[in-house]
Amino acid sequence: MTQAKDFYISRKEQYSQKYSELTSRLAFSSIFRLLNFLLIGVAIYYFFGNIQLLILVVVVMLVLFLFLVSRHSNIKAERERILALQQINEQELRILNTRDFSDLPEGKEFEPAHHEFSQDIDLFGKKSFFQYLNRTALKGGSARLASMLLSNDVEAIIEKQKSVKELSEKADWRQNFTATASLIKTRIRSTIVIDWIKNYKSFVPKFGKWLPNIFSVVSISIIIAAYFELVPGSFTIIWLFVGIGITTLYLKKVNDLSEKTGQVQETFQQYYQLIGFIEKEEFESAILVEIKNSIITNTEKASEVLHKFSKALDALDQRNNYLFGFIVNGFFLWDIRYAYAIEKWIEQYQESVEKWFTAVEKIDAYNSLGNFSFNHDSYIFPQILEKNKGIQAKNLGHPLLDPSKRIDNDFQIDSEQFFIITGANMAGKSTFLRTVALQILMSNTGLPVCADSGNYSPIKLITSMRTTDSLGDDESYFFSELKRLKFIVNKIEDENYFIILDEILKGTNSTDKAIGSRKFVQRLVASHSTGIIATHDLSLCEISEELKEVKNFYFDAEIVNDELHFDYHLKNGICQNMNASFLLRKMKIVEE
Repeated sequence: MTQAKDFYISRKEQYSQKYSELTSRLAFSSIFRLLNFLLIGVAIYYFFGNIQLLILVVVVMLVLFLFLVSRHSNIKAERERILALQQINEQELRILNTRDFSDLPEGKEFEPAHHEFSQDIDLFGKKSFFQYLNRTALKGGSARLASMLLSNDVEAIIEKQKSVKELSEKADWRQNFTATASLIKTRIRSTIVIDWIKNYKSFVPKFGKWLPNIFSVVSISIIIAAYFELVPGSFTIIWLFVGIGITTLYLKKVNDLSEKTGQVQETFQQYYQLIGFIEKEEFESAILVEIKNSIITNTEKASEVLHKFSKALDALDQRNNYLFGFIVNGFFLWDIRYAYAIEKWIEQYQESVEKWFTAVEKIDAYNSLGNFSFNHDSYIFPQILEKNKGIQAKNLGHPLLDPSKRIDNDFQIDSEQFFIITGANMAGKSTFLRTVALQILMSNTGLPVCADSGNYSPIKLITSMRTTDSLGDDESYFFSELKRLKFIVNKIEDENYFIILDEILKGTNSTDKAIGSRKFVQRLVASHSTGIIATHDLSLCEISEELKEVKNFYFDAEIVNDELHFDYHLKNGICQNMNASFLLRKMKIVEE
């Protein structure tokens, strides 16, 4: 983490200085533009009597003015990019120093109604792991990251780790990618853009390829002839309205196209720049190489193809300036020219757009994983073992807990073992369950885990820790819990899962609960499952006497000087100290 802090401090200072320099350049650029504009006025005053010379001087000055405007825009865009980079480093420093990430997206929209584990381990929502991890700048990238976390995918974990490690080492590249992506705020998701591209129906006739070019040549010829008084000036006006008449024939359809392209314009402007980042970077890990290869074409770079389309969209958008649109449509058939260009592009590349967008969004998602690894250089990538070898971790902790206060625990469980964990209220049972669950999720995703060392045999995760009733579905708490347990039983029939349960069958009486819990654990052990169950029911621990696969562990609580003390360390055996009565008396809820 020290390495990350030093990097962010250095980059913050670097970008702050660069931002100041660009601000000064922008001020001088504004002065030059103003002077050039004033000189145009002076030229008009001095050369007003000589129309031909006046036109020549004004055209030259206007060209210079447009150059200065373009240069000013470039400096401004660069300053905005540098500011975005400065803010990225400030944000990372704040999160590392204060652990305050409350302003980051919570990701609640990605939380599914029914899932193997998402609702039990604080994966989405306020102060969630997604909120802590996510650094995506694209809507599609956020969705992709959420999908990776939810996938429960146990394949190619070593390749995932290599990709995360590689991106962890490309901090500057990651930040430039994210800063560029953050500068353009798109209004719609990439999936909507892709659907529009795939389902688009062309309307511009084939003559749209050559007619605007011929018409433009004729227009320029007429304007030049009129300038040298070779033809009447009125002929120019007549020809202007001929062009307007041709354009009007397709006005409604071009308006519809312009409305749609106006919505997707920012997306293409953003994605072509990000594709360029991927094309220029050299990758070594298989996953990142595969992503890069998906955007490679035999003839042109995908970034150049997308840039060409972006420029066509920008050109068509200029028609919305009514004076400009009237002139360029009248003399150059602007609408027909660029509508045809857009349609031909769609026809040629509509099958490639989805691959290109997917590549950008995958990199955006993987950047978050690389950033997490970079920020936590003390975390370890667990050694991946063959299947059915269990999990081992030394000093395993929860990444969302403050390291200065967090209590870590060693954890080792063999395949097909089942741990029963007892303990007093607030002793740390539920936190430990979520720590183990998150370690499995992080390992499956290819992330480093909060531990000193560890081995991991890939296994899918399934949990039941936060069952609630559903008034909308007219379900009691107990019935909802039974449905969840049935869901787990069905899942483990077909695949191998690590099961984590927290106080099951809470919705029935203690005797019924004890009997039911015992039978359910027997069912899980018989299915050769691996997992953990936390309970306050000490009688459930007796099952270890008949099933060698079951082991008992506990979290303890002690009363020292009339105060409750927890050490939060996992111990072998069965808890003997409970604290509910003590807390009721201590808080004066009941009498002594």
